Amino acid sequence: MSYEQQLDATFSALADPTRRAILARLATGEASVQELAEPFAISQPAISKHLKVLERAGLIRRGRDAQRRPARIEAKPLQEANMWIERYRALWEANYARLDSLLDELKAQQPKTKD
Repeated sequence: MSYEQQLDATFSALADPTRRAILARLATGEASVQELAEPFAISQPAISKHLKVLERAGLIRRGRDAQRRPARIEAKPLQEANMWIERYRALWEANYARLDSLLDELKAQQPKTKD
């Protein structure tokens, strides 16, 4: 999968609040489908569909442990998405810094008034 395709898959998977909640739960440790389904008012097959989306995006990995198939979070796609976001955060911070400088210059040019 190319870098752009990976970003698309990551952001697409993160667009759903249930999948974000699943990732938040997996950030605390691996869990089975049943464990992941507990806090939601949806079926285990629906949770399985969400897990497949997360797995295709590379955000989770599913293993085998006897009868269990625990899921665990994978950090790399989230790190890449964070790096992409950080580029734009740095751009906006630079723009805000220039705006702050301009506002400071304008304040300095205003005549002082006595109260």
